[in-house]
Amino acid sequence: MPSFGTGLTAALVTALTLTLSGCSMETTAPGSARAEAASDAKGTFGPVDCRKAKCIALTFDAGPGKDTPRLLDILKEKKVHATFFLLGKHHVLKYPDVVRRMEDEGHEVANHTWTHKILTDQDPAAIRTELERTQVAIEKITGRKPRLMRPPQGRTDDTVSEISKDLGLSQVLWNTTAKDYATNDSALIRERIVDQASKDGVILLHDIYKGTVPAVPGIIDALQKDGYTFVTVPELMAPAEPQPGTIYRP
Repeated sequence: MPSFGTGLTAALVTALTLTLSGCSMETTAPGSARAEAASDAKGTFGPVDCRKAKCIALTFDAGPGKDTPRLLDILKEKKVHATFFLLGKHHVLKYPDVVRRMEDEGHEVANHTWTHKILTDQDPAAIRTELERTQVAIEKITGRKPRLMRPPQGRTDDTVSEISKDLGLSQVLWNTTAKDYATNDSALIRERIVDQASKDGVILLHDIYKGTVPAVPGIIDALQKDGYTFVTVPELMAPAEPQPGTIYRP
């Protein structure tokens, strides 16, 4: 999957403009959402207040898979919560117990579509189906519909945003990626993530590839040593709450 560039200073209260799928799309940095939160905002804080601490969000796409239980063991041992953007048809349905465990252990369970179709290539009805079927499947397992989604390859447009808003879904992009779909070298995956990490950043990894899960302990240890606290995506923007339809990108 392609990244859409490096991170921006989240302290800047800005709306970015990206060109995604041929459309000019406004995005909001999690730190900007946090800074602009109303005085009565009700977003839930994680282990720290990211207005004061050096926070980063660890996210995983396209699972769950056979290695996800080991990943959950690692996260539990390290006392780290992550955000999981799950695929519906061949993943959520195949590993319901793993999805339930994610929810039970305090991770953010999110939507990565039903079959990983590029949403900007689909008509509105198909976009809705890709998102809604995964919403329903996850709710049946966890009792809650996801509030976040990540469009496959990060490709979105106004139609995707409108349908996401209607379904109660915020869109979450990223600024840090190891391109772990192209390598099984765990040391390289770790190096790429640590080198790109930034305050208020969002890390993209995939728990379905061979080299990724073994890289996670080293990533966590290195970034914690550098002063980072790991939080979920909603915790990153607290006290703001994710707004349906909005595209968040560091």
